[in-house]
Amino acid sequence: MPRTIFIASDHAGFDLKAELTACLTSTGHNVQDLGTHSKESCDYPVYADKVCSAVLADESSLGVLICGSGIGMSIAANRHKGIRAALCTSEFQARFTRRHNNANVLCLAERVTGKGVAVEIAQIFLAEDFEGGRHARRVAMLDA
Repeated sequence: MPRTIFIASDHAGFDLKAELTACLTSTGHNVQDLGTHSKESCDYPVYADKVCSAVLADESSLGVLICGSGIGMSIAANRHKGIRAALCTSEFQARFTRRHNNANVLCLAERVTGKGVAVEIAQIFLAEDFEGGRHARRVAMLDA
């Protein structure tokens, strides 16, 4: 099912962001690119804030953040109440962070994860749904 996806990167994630944006758009998703729009050095927290604010304003949307390691973006994103950002380097992590943690922001590492694998991770993340049940109690604890 197509979704609205807010995507952003810093300069170290710029190339992977372009690849993902093209791929996700071609599969019918409404991808909103919130920057950066060049490889000029920039501050990743600015772009994490943009995506997190957009995701919080549209609860049916999901976010994707990309930097060199994925760590900076995940730290910055998880500072927002209501955001559950997950740095995923495997399809397994992408699948279960949606199913069990109801993650709403995917963080990726351009310098760690190959483009093909990153595309697969993103597609799985976007296709999965939260299972609820016993996991809902735990997610509520995160948001409390």
